[in-house]
Amino acid sequence: SLSAGLDLPGRFLFAILTLMTLIANLVFLEEAVYIYRKIPSSKRSIIIWINAAAPVIASTSCIGMWIPRSTMFTDFTAAVFFAVVIHKFLLMMIKECGGQKQLLQRFENGRFKISTGPCCCCCLCLPRVRITRQTLFMLKLGTFQFAFLRPVLMFLSIVLWTNGNYTLYNLSLKGAAIWISCFVGVLTIIALWPVGIMFQQVRTLLSCKNIIPKFALYQFIVILNHLQTAIINILAKQRIIPCAPPLSSSARGSYMIQQLLIMEMFLITLISRVVYRRRYDDLEPPECTAEEAEDGKQTP
Repeated sequence: SLSAGLDLPGRFLFAILTLMTLIANLVFLEEAVYIYRKIPSSKRSIIIWINAAAPVIASTSCIGMWIPRSTMFTDFTAAVFFAVVIHKFLLMMIKECGGQKQLLQRFENGRFKISTGPCCCCCLCLPRVRITRQTLFMLKLGTFQFAFLRPVLMFLSIVLWTNGNYTLYNLSLKGAAIWISCFVGVLTIIALWPVGIMFQQVRTLLSCKNIIPKFALYQFIVILNHLQTAIINILAKQRIIPCAPPLSSSARGSYMIQQLLIMEMFLITLISRVVYRRRYDDLEPPECTAEEAEDGKQTP
């Protein structure tokens, strides 16, 4: 246990961060009960999955903070869970439009803008793609591949780690970590791209359902869980974060990541409760809106 080697301020910090994690989980459980009671069954599981992202990352970071040897497993668990959340967020946007059938009816003459981040935000010359059943399938496949392949790569990494061929902070070209990390990075970018494309298409339609704050929270989790973690790991590897015996640079970097993530995910959990707590009215079916408008004019 790490707590035996901590001074009084260190124990106080660990206690506060553990309390934050506990509160985040309690807030999520209360929110899950509300969603289960108030949200239609077709959207219930998707919204619970998305809301669970921040508490799960906070919990895995807290476990990694108290039990340093578990860091590899906790990081992988959080990454795999969030890979599924990316796919669920895309499905949520489709569900909020009334499902795939209604989405195709609403945008039957529309086109997807594919020159969006993180892949092609600078390629403004890319043509727009027609919104069809096939293009929707390709977008869903783009996020599903990450939800499927991330656990596979996690299993492979653990197998190599038990055999001594995988070291988390060994980024030499002869090690397996650098190649698996690069492959995961490419898969992550491919998975984030369809979500960005779909958001650009539906953000005006779903503005009444606060899709922009929901997407912002999702983006914050992506940036904090991936980009922030990568930057701190690189700084620790280059010894820019100095060692403080008995902790090495890598160990200090790991503690910084875990402690920052707990605080950040705690805040995101509280904000998510406010954003997702409201009950939003379903959109009118596209084929009924015109007829209802005419009926409304004729009604005295």
